[in-house]
Amino acid sequence: MKGSKYLWFISMVATIGGLMFGFDVGIISGAIPFIQPYFGWDELQLGWGVSSILVGAIIGAFGTGTLTEKYGRRSLLISVALFFAISCAGMALATTQTSFISFRVLGGLAVGAVSVLSPMYVAEVAPPKIRGKLVTIYQLAITLGILVSYIVNYALHDVDNNWRWMFATGLIPSVVFFTGLIFIPESPRWLVKAGFKEKARVVLERIGGSEFAGSELKEIEKSLEDAGPAAGFRALFATKYRKVIILGLLLSVFVQITGINTVVDYAPKILMAAGLEIKNALLQTSLIGLVNFAFTFFAVWLIDKLGRKTFYTIGSSGMAVTLLMLAAAFHFEMNPIFTTICIMLFIAFFASCIGPAYWTMVTEMFPNRIRGQAVALASFTQWVFNFLVVLLFPYVLNAMGGSVTFLFLSVMAVIQLLIIQVYLKETKGKSLEEIESMWIKN
Repeated sequence: MKGSKYLWFISMVATIGGLMFGFDVGIISGAIPFIQPYFGWDELQLGWGVSSILVGAIIGAFGTGTLTEKYGRRSLLISVALFFAISCAGMALATTQTSFISFRVLGGLAVGAVSVLSPMYVAEVAPPKIRGKLVTIYQLAITLGILVSYIVNYALHDVDNNWRWMFATGLIPSVVFFTGLIFIPESPRWLVKAGFKEKARVVLERIGGSEFAGSELKEIEKSLEDAGPAAGFRALFATKYRKVIILGLLLSVFVQITGINTVVDYAPKILMAAGLEIKNALLQTSLIGLVNFAFTFFAVWLIDKLGRKTFYTIGSSGMAVTLLMLAAAFHFEMNPIFTTICIMLFIAFFASCIGPAYWTMVTEMFPNRIRGQAVALASFTQWVFNFLVVLLFPYVLNAMGGSVTFLFLSVMAVIQLLIIQVYLKETKGKSLEEIESMWIKN
């Protein structure tokens, strides 16, 4: 297998990590109504039970940067697939809060690591003209994982020990992910950095032919030569990298505090708070997952045509408006159907614009010399704020009400829009080395 077929194959295998990411994050939403009474959790304990996966994700994302520079992308992805399988089995069999949360944290390690490794791997193997599309497929895989988890939740809602079976189904994609990873190569950019130039040439030739391999190798070598020796974590704070690092961190903060994971993790709880019974809440959550998945296709189709900044502008504006509508729905106690429509519109703007643009930007905006550590730092940051949002959301929703909660999230979307307009530079159609030069010169 060579050329575009080979490129699509290795990219698809890597993005199964995104499917596992989405599944692990989304499966808890349907299990909440059954786990909460099983363990006797109050609202803050529920927040901890749901968000504990993010503690593992924070550690996994933070530690992955150094490990992937030392051992490569593929080797760590194989370890991640094993972690996913063990955590799914462990949560399904848990009989105590401690064991459940321990395995959920282990699953979080895998989620955090794969959030760094999968999109980075795809960005490093993809030619510039379709890099945005291929990295966006990673976001599509996340939404597919969330949709699958929602469908599983609804299908199992009347089954005995249903929450155990919900988690156990995660073993299936874990095994598929592990098997696929056996057949993909190491990232050519990591191979060059590690001193395996000829192995990198073989991979690049299989992807795009000998001419493509030759030009890519020259650009990679020049980029690494200009940057100097391999960077440690301190290099992230060098003056020439300061602006791109700060922007990457801001993107990582606002992708979470605009509220996407309040909906992904707590959609049934939000709909039940709006007046729906549990069965209908789970059904409508499945419809929300379908919207999330379907609208990501717009990004796959258009991100390399319209560009990242355009996507961020449209997405931030749409999310600000729909969150304001959601706040009004709670304030005026509107029909739960209207609440569901508002959530679907919010999800549509995130799925078609912000999610894909974020993961594409953070994997292509950082210079070669610091990419592993920088992507890990950005991912670590978004996981920290993901944890805080998911931990506190049940308490805030209960204490402050839906109107105040979603009004705050709407304001955050407006601030994100302002940051994008002032600071974000367009990167579509540029090689990773051209993007590096653009940021360093500025």
